[in-house]
Amino acid sequence: MKKTWKDEVEEKSFINGELIETLLEKNNNPSDSEFDLVMEKAKRQERLSIDDVSILLNSDQEDRVNKIFSLAKDIKERVYGNRVVLFAPLYIGNKCTNSCTYCGFKVTNDIMRKSLSLDEVQHEVEALVDEGHKRVIMVYGTHPDYPAEYIKDTVKKAYTVKKGKGEIRRVNINASPMDEEDYKIVKEAGIGTYQIFQETYHEETYKKVHPRGEKSNFKWRLFGLSRAMKAGIDDVGIGALFGLYKWKFEVMGLMQHVEHLESNFGVGPHTISFPRLNEATGSKKDPEFIVGDMELKRIIAILRLAVPYTGLILTARENAELRRECMTLGVSQIDAGTQIELQGYSKKKEEQDLSKEQFKIGDTRSLDEVMGELMSSGFTPSFCTACYRLGRTGEHFMEFSKPGFIHHFCTPNAILTLAEYLEDYAGEETKAVGYSLIFEQIEKSELLPEVKETLKLKLEKVKKGERDLYY
Repeated sequence: MKKTWKDEVEEKSFINGELIETLLEKNNNPSDSEFDLVMEKAKRQERLSIDDVSILLNSDQEDRVNKIFSLAKDIKERVYGNRVVLFAPLYIGNKCTNSCTYCGFKVTNDIMRKSLSLDEVQHEVEALVDEGHKRVIMVYGTHPDYPAEYIKDTVKKAYTVKKGKGEIRRVNINASPMDEEDYKIVKEAGIGTYQIFQETYHEETYKKVHPRGEKSNFKWRLFGLSRAMKAGIDDVGIGALFGLYKWKFEVMGLMQHVEHLESNFGVGPHTISFPRLNEATGSKKDPEFIVGDMELKRIIAILRLAVPYTGLILTARENAELRRECMTLGVSQIDAGTQIELQGYSKKKEEQDLSKEQFKIGDTRSLDEVMGELMSSGFTPSFCTACYRLGRTGEHFMEFSKPGFIHHFCTPNAILTLAEYLEDYAGEETKAVGYSLIFEQIEKSELLPEVKETLKLKLEKVKKGERDLYY
């Protein structure tokens, strides 16, 4: 029988709020030796325990925070190099049955509701391809109009779009929790990561901010990604909406979620996101739980130390200046050229309209502007999707990434996708900066000599019009 959110979830919640509070209290004032032991463990790129994380969370002293920042930068460079993966969110429908207190799409808001047709999906994808995007995350509201078949059809439509030399090669999903059979249907479309944010891991707060609708069932959502992995989806993404409850508790909740996935499925989340509560139509904020910029930076850096091989996503909710400051703290993925109004890409919306959007975004720069700044700062923007298409996902991805072998795939693949962008979409100034960076990276990289030579040959093929070359 098909299960729904109204069915009782028999599993016991793996979020132990009492343990979280106990650890935060026990390690309220960690000694230098306790802090140093955790930092040594992090330097070895071991996955930290929640006990370890509580020590880092309670290390508020400026010198300790700076040490955490420095080590986070070092670990990010060791694991990911200077690469930053780029993507765009694509909102497919904003119909919703929930009444989340913080969301502009909640059912009680009188806003324009729309679900994209397959033709409209094509127009949005064409607009994204015209900008140079290769990766999207498709976002769906919680509503009967968005069953598994609809998600499958819209994803398959996105993959069929070819325009010029461009295409979307990776479609991730942000949608409601499903039962196992529905996840299998969605998986047939060839999706990448399935992303579900718990929003808050504090159950009492969760019930308060989700008073009605499917999302009101804490455990149905909590075990949503477990069902996805049982259904065969390799990569999943977790996240918390910081600003609903105490930020240290939420980080510990994320870590308990990591532990649950690792112990039950042999691999943790592919990505972790940490959006902050932003202005939205009819939204409410509790001033007690507002997360400041420095606290956000600490969240990012501590997560990088805690889960060194997990992707960390910093979204356009944050303004350009803050995103610039956070890039060295462990971030591995960002969105760019972001539009969150339905049909915002095809209509080339320049002004935000909160009556038509889920929340206010902070970074409204174009993809080309973000690309130019990243490269000028020494980062290599990447649209690479090779691992997913070659089966290097889930546990197999960790087999490659943990020993460091991933550099031999990711660095050259990032460079090749960057060259595609430079040839097909970049302005002249961006193109010049990009190729200067590419050749500098090749010379400075630890790539094997034979890989450097084949990479240079592949770059020449890209310049001559060949596309989708990868290792």
